[in-house]
Parts: sequence; C-alpha cells; structure tokens
Amino acid sequence: MITPERTRRSEEHVELTIGGMTCAACANRVEKKLNKLDGVSATVNFATEKARVDVSDGVTTDDLIAQVERTGYTAALPEPPGTEEAGGDSGAAEGDENRALRDRTVVSLVLSVPVIAMAMVPALQFTYWQWLSLTLAAPVVVWGALPFHLAAWKNLKLGTATMDTLVSLGTSAAFVWSLYALFLGTAGEPGMVHPFELTIGGGDGSGNIYLEVAAGVTSFILLGRYFEARSKRRAGAALRALMELGAKDVAVLRGGREERVPVEQLAEGELFVVRPGEKIATDGTVEDGTSAVDMSMLTGESVPVEVEPGSEVAGATVNAGGRLTVRATRVGSDTQLAQMARMVEDAQSGKAEVQRLADRVSGVFVPIVILVAAATLGFWLGTGGAVSAAFTAAVAVLIIACPCALGLATPTALLVGTGRGARLGILIKGPEVLESTRRVDTIVLDKTGTVTTGTMSLAEVVPAEGEDEREALRLAGAVENASEHPIARAVSQGAAKRVGALGDVDGFHALEGRGVQGTVEGRDVLVGRPSLFAENGGELPQPLERAAEEARSQGRTTVAVGWDGRVRALLVVADMVKSTSAEGVDQLRRLGLRPVLLTGDNTQAAHAVATEVGIDEVIADVLPADKVDVVRRLQSEGRSVAMVGDGINDAAALAQAELGLAMGTGTDVAIEAGDMTLVRGDLRVAADAIRLSRRTLGTIKGNLFWAFAYNTAAIPLAAAGLLNPMIAGAAMAFSSVFVVSNSLRLRRFAPLRDDAAPVPGGTAEAARA
Repeated sequence: MITPERTRRSEEHVELTIGGMTCAACANRVEKKLNKLDGVSATVNFATEKARVDVSDGVTTDDLIAQVERTGYTAALPEPPGTEEAGGDSGAAEGDENRALRDRTVVSLVLSVPVIAMAMVPALQFTYWQWLSLTLAAPVVVWGALPFHLAAWKNLKLGTATMDTLVSLGTSAAFVWSLYALFLGTAGEPGMVHPFELTIGGGDGSGNIYLEVAAGVTSFILLGRYFEARSKRRAGAALRALMELGAKDVAVLRGGREERVPVEQLAEGELFVVRPGEKIATDGTVEDGTSAVDMSMLTGESVPVEVEPGSEVAGATVNAGGRLTVRATRVGSDTQLAQMARMVEDAQSGKAEVQRLADRVSGVFVPIVILVAAATLGFWLGTGGAVSAAFTAAVAVLIIACPCALGLATPTALLVGTGRGARLGILIKGPEVLESTRRVDTIVLDKTGTVTTGTMSLAEVVPAEGEDEREALRLAGAVENASEHPIARAVSQGAAKRVGALGDVDGFHALEGRGVQGTVEGRDVLVGRPSLFAENGGELPQPLERAAEEARSQGRTTVAVGWDGRVRALLVVADMVKSTSAEGVDQLRRLGLRPVLLTGDNTQAAHAVATEVGIDEVIADVLPADKVDVVRRLQSEGRSVAMVGDGINDAAALAQAELGLAMGTGTDVAIEAGDMTLVRGDLRVAADAIRLSRRTLGTIKGNLFWAFAYNTAAIPLAAAGLLNPMIAGAAMAFSSVFVVSNSLRLRRFAPLRDDAAPVPGGTAEAARA
C-alpha cells in the first residue's frame, strides 16, 4: 500500500519493483509505457525486475504505478534496504517463487519423460500407448504451462504478444492437434505406432499425435527458466551478501553505560563500543583506543589497518585488536557499505547500449515470428504439402523463436560482472561505462593521491660528516612530535618507525613559517628550513647543500636539524610514490593504454615521479581549474581519454573524460563525478577495473551474438520443415542456459599481480581477449 507521504513526494529518481514480467519483451513493454508519461525517463531491467525512473516535478509514484498496472503488470516501491523485516520478507518471497517454479518443473519433467520415451522408442508403443501419453501430457500442458497460457491471455487482452505467446501457441497447437487426431482421426485406434523422426514426412496428420512436443517443450522451457532463476539469484548474490555484511546490533554509550541496541537505532554523533572480534556498526571516527581493523571486505587488502584516536573507520569492517570507542559519523543509507551496495544495484539496474538494441529487437520479434509461423503454415498448405507437415513446421517456428537467450544476454552478464567488481573493490556506476572501457586509448593519472600517497613522508636522512644519523633523527623527531604541521608529522612518524621511542621535549617553541625548537636531553635542538640556520650563523656543509639541491630538483622538501650552532643532518620529506604504482602503470600499458602524468607540480618534480613509475608523457605546472582543459585538448587530438583522480579539483576532468575512475580514498565530489570508484587507492585496481569491464562487455556481445545467430539460423530451418518441434524446444531452452552459464564465468575473474601470467603479446587486443 502506498502511503500519502510517498504519493505526494516529488521525486528526482524513483525505483520500482515490477511484478509479472516473464521475458525481455515484457520489460520492453513496461519501459515504453512508462516513457509515454511526460517528464519521465525509465529503464526496466528484466533480470533484476526493477525499473529506474527519472521524473520531473508533478509526476508522483502513484502515477508511475498506475501506468505500469495499465500495462498488465504490478509495481511497488521497494522496501527500505537493511531492515530485518523487509529483508526477511523479500528473501522468503523469492524463495517461495523459486520453490514453486522448481515443483512445477519437477512434476512436468516426471510426467513428460515417459511421453517422450514412448514417442521416440517404437518398442515402447504398446497397445493404447497413445492414451497413456494423453493422460500424462495433459497435466503438463494445462497445469505445467499455465504461467505461459495466463501471460498469453493477458497479452491478448492488451493487444500485444510476448515470448509467452509463442510458448502458449506452440504447445497448445501441438496438444489440440493431438486431441483432434486421437478423437476424430485415426491416431486413437489400437495398434497405432508413431516413429520418432528428426525431419518431417508426408501425410495428412490425422494419424499423428504430438503430445511429446507439447509436454517436452513445456518441460524444457520450465527447466530452462528454473536454471535461469537460480543463475540470476546466484549472479545477484554479491549485492545481497554486501548488505548482509553489516553488524546487527551495537553497544551504544548512553548515560555513561553501555546499552546494546539494534544497529538501526544508532544515531549519528553517538558513541559506541567495538570489542575485539566484533564488526564496527557504522562509519565513524575513533575517539579512544588503538587497534588493527580488518578492512578486507571493503578494500580486498588482507593486512589489517592500524587505527588510533582520530582515525576514520568504516561500518562492517572487523576490529581485530583492542577495544575501541567510536563516534558515529554516518548511519543508515549514508554509510560506505550502503553507498557501495547502492552503486552496485544502480549498475545492475541500468542498461548498456547493446542491451537497448536487444530490447528494441525483442519488441518487434514476437509479432514477426507469429507472422512467419502463419506464413509457413500457409506456404506449406498452398504448395500442396501435407497438413501434418505444415502444422509441424509452423509449430517448430513458434517454439524455436522464443527469445529467452536474447533477453538474458546483457542483464546476467552485468549482474555477474558488477557483483564480481564489488567483491574486488571496483564499483561500476552504470553499464554505459562498459562501452567506454573498450574505446579508451589514453589514461591520464593525477599525481598527488593517485600515483603518490598524497601525504608527506620521511624519504631520506643525510647526516653531516662524522654525525650519527639515528641520533639526529631521534632528536628531530622528538621536537617535531610536539607540532601539528604536516611536515612535522612526517618527520616524527618517520623517526618513530626508524629509531623507536622518541624522547620528551621541553621549552618547545614554533618559529612561524620557518621551523621549531626545543630542548631534548639537555640539547637545544633546532629543526626547520636550511635558511633558519643561516640566520643563526650555521651554514649547511657542502655535501648537505648538494643533497638539498638534488632533493629540490625532484620536488621534495628539505628540513635541517642541528644543535650547538651546527647543522647535524638533512631530512628529506616528500609525497612518496605508492609501492604499487609502477606495477599498475605497467598493467595499464599492457592493456594498450598510453599513460599521461598530470600534475600542478613543477616539471622537474613531475618527471622524477614519472621516471620512477615508467611514464613517458608528463603534463606539469597545471592549475587545478585547468585539468579539464587538458582532457579536452587530448580529446581534440583524437584520443579517447580515461582519467584517474581523487581530489575535488579532479572532478571536472573525471566528468569530461570518456571514462572517469575515482579513487575511493579521495573526496566525495571526485567519487560522484567518476564512472567507476576504486575502493583502494591502488593503480593496479584501475587496470583490474578496465580488464573486468572489457571482459563483461565481451561476454555481453558474445551472448547477443549467439542469441541472434541461433534465432536467425534456426527459424529458416524450422520453416523449411527440417527441424522437429521437440528438438527445437530443447535447443531453445539450452540456448538460455548457455547464455547464463557463459555470464557466470565472469565470477572467475581474478586480478593481475606480479606473479600472474603476463598478457599474451602485450597488446591491447590480446589484453581484451
């Protein structure tokens, strides 16, 4: 039931659950009907049984639902995700539907097998065997095929035809003809035999029965649909598993006491406790405690991430270490997990360019096939052919033409491909992205935060002659530990990692813009710009001066440390290249892409990073607002551009590029602008994303090819009387199972790593294979 709030609400985007669809033609009809409303743009997906509708002001959900119901189908707003009741009801309903289909299929198969066996094996055709066949086949044709008959009747009343119309016509025609032959012809006489033939012979048909066709086709199609239903459920399991990963309850701190409540009752801003081994209930910031958090479900990384007060944590990840107190920052549908699930579902509910072609074909396919069947019947009769031959050829056309495989070719591949991507930390926003991955030949990489870590780190320590490197670093780290400056944090963290515990500092004082000073172990330590020492009479020794010049040429920052009026060491701080960037660039090259490094840094610094990761083309000194112009210029040169970035200033370039890949470690603006989100800030995942997208697109095109080729080749054979209707039905059902099984192969997609086999030939075409 639709609540008044839902009715009044003016939506920008609405999602509806569509009921009663049995094939791609049904989805196409619903989509056309919705798009006839002013201000409505809708896509309907047969595999997910959902409609995504973009509407303008003035169109309500009631209008949309009424429009679908006028088409002969049902529509409803989906229940809110994550609620226990909704999830339970949805799962139970889906399970009941699959069980009902399974029971119908099993009963039909059990009854059909002896009918088919008697028709195919003359030795089993005892006296009055034909009447036993009728007894067994009748429940199959009447009850087993009932969903097809009901759908065909509904379509007839609406003046349309779908795939179910074909099935109902074909099986009903075979059954009715058999009744005629048994009761009014000679087929019911004792001792009648009916040899099984792959081709059609002459005769008037009054002595032939086709009960094996009616029962066999019904059973084969039911079996195919059952496999399709199971495969569709398995293909969409990634999204369901994603939603089930979250915690079910949480220990909230209220009034100074812990209170365990369902996670839905947790409010933004509340504090909650996470003990070792528990799932973190929602996204938040650590207020107290240190621990290691297993982020593998979100990032795919097996190594836990160390967290401390101030660290951000994500819901559904596992606390692998100590007790944490976390303040909730995002709850419900705003969490990272919920956003991931929503992006996966959006991708699975959309349509690729190739699917729109398939839908258009399906929309006109059924009436054309009915005309071909009628023309076949008329041709055979008009040229003096036997009635039985004419009838059987027409039935074969109706059965062979059922476009099950055509309707499933794209949705199943998308379901599996996007689901597998979600498992690997690759979130594909929509199926339209798939075509882009095939076309791109240039990939522009933002430097900071994409190729590099985006945070300052201690890169090198250069001691003066005769000085102890560890002592200089330990004293500098102790002083810098009292500062909040990013460079100071890089020095103190680097020192702690290299020398261990840092000493206490007394008399700490920050020299604005120049450095810091303090007393450590009785020494007055000065840390800051080299020019700071020049002001105090301490010049850099010549070796340190050369090291500073070299560091500056690479775009790195230098910090001097000294005491007692002398410079003791030079610390080099830099935004370090990620350890995986060089491998990621190599993988992108092997996919046939030309990498370009884009940065606002100076040319020398940019070339230093490019050399380290193996990029030849560098565009440096670019203002943040001009990045989109760089992408446009590359496009004007005839290149198809992919862009990888993570910052707010990358958003316009991500949107301008044919393919935008946003690092999940970046800003929300960049993620929103990109076509794909890479949960891990790893360039290797960018290569995996393109490989997976290309493979998914290849699977879709392969599915469509076989579906089209199958119908194109089989219909003329059936019309020419060269194909038995029963064999035609079996082959048609098999084609659907083949398409779904081919799509499920995408579940075996695996990322490339150093120890993985190289792409054969190292060419773009080889990589796309």
